[in-house]
Amino acid sequence: MQETHLTQLGQLATTPERPEDAVLERVPNPQAGTLYLARFTAPEFTSLCPVTGQPDFAHLVIDYAPGDWLIESKSLKLFLASFRNHGAFHEDCTVAVGKRIVETAEPLWLRIGGYWYPRGGIPIDVFWQSGPPPEGLWLPDQGVAPYRGRG
Repeated sequence: MQETHLTQLGQLATTPERPEDAVLERVPNPQAGTLYLARFTAPEFTSLCPVTGQPDFAHLVIDYAPGDWLIESKSLKLFLASFRNHGAFHEDCTVAVGKRIVETAEPLWLRIGGYWYPRGGIPIDVFWQSGPPPEGLWLPDQGVAPYRGRG
């Protein structure tokens, strides 16, 4: 098994001020070589509107097929929380989260669904994936209904 150095798991860690400051960590995948899907769900993701400074809220669903590495979940929580005071549009936040996970964990495949609550009366849903899914990968529905007063 590959060695890894974790700086946050089991340690006192504060929420980074900005996503750029967040340390997203990975751990060796004990099931490397097995095709499977792992899912992170963040139903209380928060960022700021870059124009008004008002809070925006989303339900993120992150599906990935791990390769040699897994995303360490505490570091993911801190990374996602770092968006709380970050001003960016929905599309930018959603895609940035997906790309950062791909950069760190080097999964076989990743998709992210950003199901944003309405801003100005319009919900904005954002979807990104790293490429076509591997053949044979089970892709369950992300489970977030089209907007009808999400909750």
